[in-house]
Amino acid sequence: MSHFAKLNKNNIVIFVTVGRDEDDGKEDELTERTGDVYKQTSYNTYGGIHYQQDGTPSANQSKSFRKNFAGIGYTYQADIDAFVAPKPYASWTLDANAQWQAPTAMPTDGKMYSWSEETQAWVEVNGN
Repeated sequence: MSHFAKLNKNNIVIFVTVGRDEDDGKEDELTERTGDVYKQTSYNTYGGIHYQQDGTPSANQSKSFRKNFAGIGYTYQADIDAFVAPKPYASWTLDANAQWQAPTAMPTDGKMYSWSEETQAWVEVNGN
């Protein structure tokens, strides 16, 4: 199945719909037919990688395009041909796979952390 993201005038995703298999690669025809702007989006794609239903990367990465499956509120950035999630914090930067990265990597010690924009650091989350 094909999936398409409907964009507003600011290239913000306002709707995602399932298309017909025969619509694959035909976003221009869908846009012309409806008068709205649509961009095809790749289901099960995250960070530039297409995944199978079991969560493992697909052997055929041709299904991966536009870096991320579009979500409502995402922006389509034509300069990198990618759907980008809303920026979570002012200090974070966009990487080559259209993922937001904190200024420092989150600790990998198994504890839970949240980002503090005020201190520009990861803070351990206490409690459950």
